[in-house]
Amino acid sequence: MKLVIQRVTEASVSVEDQIVGQIGTGYLVLLGVGQDDTEEVTRKLAEKLLKLRIFPDENGKTNLSLADVDGEVLVISQFTLYADCRSNRPGFSKAGAPELAEHLYEVFIEHLKSKVRHVGCGVFGADMQVRLCNDGPFTILLEG
Repeated sequence: MKLVIQRVTEASVSVEDQIVGQIGTGYLVLLGVGQDDTEEVTRKLAEKLLKLRIFPDENGKTNLSLADVDGEVLVISQFTLYADCRSNRPGFSKAGAPELAEHLYEVFIEHLKSKVRHVGCGVFGADMQVRLCNDGPFTILLEG
């Protein structure tokens, strides 16, 4: 599993010009599922995300977690994180099958919902438009 985490002041996702998820301060998470990913890996990465201390404290040091800032999370499925770009046309054979990916995407979201005040999400498999204001900018990659 791969997560691209962007610290944001706001973010939203739309499908067919309708906003389906939006947040204020928090994380925009692009989530890619690999062939061998499991529910255990999914929950482990969700917990790691929650424990990250990448928000600035009163001294400007990245020392605060999502809970410390009462932050929100917007999760978007993104199989293209598994793109193999050795040729000019990317291949996606290392991405998880759609059934597995959708299941683990839902597991990830449900885990976060049990611990975060507000979790928004996109629509699995849909053509989506994502808007965000990256704070910093601050973007990191987690893999499990």
